[in-house]
Amino acid sequence: MSPRLVFVGAPGSGKTTIGKQVAEKLGVEFIDVDNEIEMDEKTTISEIFVQKGEAYFRQLERAKISELLNSFNGVLSLGGGSVLDESTRQALAIAPVVWLKVSSGDASSRVGLGLSRPVLMGNVRSTLVKLLEERTPLYEEVADWEIDTSKKSIEEVVQEVLLQTSEVN
Repeated sequence: MSPRLVFVGAPGSGKTTIGKQVAEKLGVEFIDVDNEIEMDEKTTISEIFVQKGEAYFRQLERAKISELLNSFNGVLSLGGGSVLDESTRQALAIAPVVWLKVSSGDASSRVGLGLSRPVLMGNVRSTLVKLLEERTPLYEEVADWEIDTSKKSIEEVVQEVLLQTSEVN
């Protein structure tokens, strides 16, 4: 058993928003890995970063993704930095992966000040530019499909995802 679809991408690319709607259209469950971690830990991702550090969070993330890749058959949304882990990238080979691409400008307008996103604290736009430079090759590595979300409505992206991935469904 593995997910029907897995969404990856930078903060603000629409992984959760698009993932929920795609799952609904496919008639399957949706899970956001960050939400699952927050429920398990009974605190926010931001608090985990502050209290226990990014390394601890990445450990939780790696374990949760591994568990879900092997036990969940719906639509799964990963945190933006999950692709930094090599074992996670390798594990993603068992599921169809959609990379929701986004420009740094669109991403920064979508995430606002990034207060709920610990990796974006400070200058959001410059941090996003740096994250995109660092992570783009990793998103490319794991993606079966790339869909640019910039300047598109949610419905346009959902339709494009469903069209691009129709042979898996």
